[in-house]
Amino acid sequence: MSEPVVLINLFEVPAADAEQFIAEWEKARDYLETQPGYVDTVLHQALAPEAGFQFVNVARWSSPEEFAAAIRSPGFQQTSAGMARYGAHPALYRVVRT
Repeated sequence: MSEPVVLINLFEVPAADAEQFIAEWEKARDYLETQPGYVDTVLHQALAPEAGFQFVNVARWSSPEEFAAAIRSPGFQQTSAGMARYGAHPALYRVVRT
């Protein structure tokens, strides 16, 4: 079985779109919570308005395969459509030290 993974996704969101982005992120999160392998997620917002990435999502998944299946699903495609206008920079990571 695969090891747990951490998704770190950086988002380019104009300051004027912050509330809309959060609402769209919540729709996607609500769907992903129902998927096999989902552990948890936290959305962070930059304190500095000039930060290149205003939002950073950190999510834990039981395996890369379960994460991939969840984001390929039609339900995720539908619930995350509103986020497509924002630049996203996702990558999966493994924990190497604590």
